[in-house]
Amino acid sequence: MKVRKAVIPVAGLGTRFLPATKAIPKEMLTIVDRPTIQYIVEEVVSSGIDQIIFVTSEGKSAIENHFDYDFHLDCVLKEKNKRNLCEELDSISNLIDIVSVRQKKPLGLGHAIWTARHVVGNEPFMVLLGDDLVLAETPCAKQMLDLFDELQEPIVAVQRVSKEQTHQYGIVEGEEIDRERTHMVKRMVEKPAPGTTDSDMAIIGRYILTPEIFDLLGRTTPGHGGEIQLTDALLALKNLRSMYAYEFEGTRYDAGDKLGYLKAILAYGMRHEKLGSDLKEHIKELAAGL
Repeated sequence: MKVRKAVIPVAGLGTRFLPATKAIPKEMLTIVDRPTIQYIVEEVVSSGIDQIIFVTSEGKSAIENHFDYDFHLDCVLKEKNKRNLCEELDSISNLIDIVSVRQKKPLGLGHAIWTARHVVGNEPFMVLLGDDLVLAETPCAKQMLDLFDELQEPIVAVQRVSKEQTHQYGIVEGEEIDRERTHMVKRMVEKPAPGTTDSDMAIIGRYILTPEIFDLLGRTTPGHGGEIQLTDALLALKNLRSMYAYEFEGTRYDAGDKLGYLKAILAYGMRHEKLGSDLKEHIKELAAGL
């Protein structure tokens, strides 16, 4: 089967960025000249997905509005003869078919994905976290979709991290298969204590899941903080069918972390068509003065 739909949970409160996110969704924080969430949506579109399901919450309407048509703004820009801006905003509102569902209570990532079950239906789907950015020649989502076309099994994206960082992530223990950068998942450990795993493969915010996950999430017992953990349901799914971990090609930035957000701004800024050269020169000047 083909993956046609992508679920993007955007219901989180963004507490790591307070007070900046008190009134603005963290996904709307700008990286160079567009909000973080737009980079995620553009990755999905360029990878061939047909529909996006936003899982939202109260106070997140700015995300939906960003991808909607604004008649008043369009008229003002046309009156001022700002045709290029009109075309750019029009292209954003026509990027892809977007549906929103509401997560009424903050019960965790697993619950957010479960909330989208009626829209996804009985088919495989992709999950992308709204603050995980990946700079890559071939979009990370496209790399994973190509692999799914071949394997037809659930896939989690992973990256290598230092042993000192493993306690911050869900960690995959896997076995290499006869395909580059791909491992069959044997075990997953959520934020393992130091010394409890030898693996350095950390799960990041890209997943391709099969519809069995919804029933498993519905039966998952809430864990720490009363939240339904996705990792618990993934472990159960692994017992039903094969699951693979894929070391994607590209550089990942955690834009939900302050330092990661700053790194992302620099990385995307240096690649910007109009601003890149000047920014690189400025960074050189700064570095020389340190």
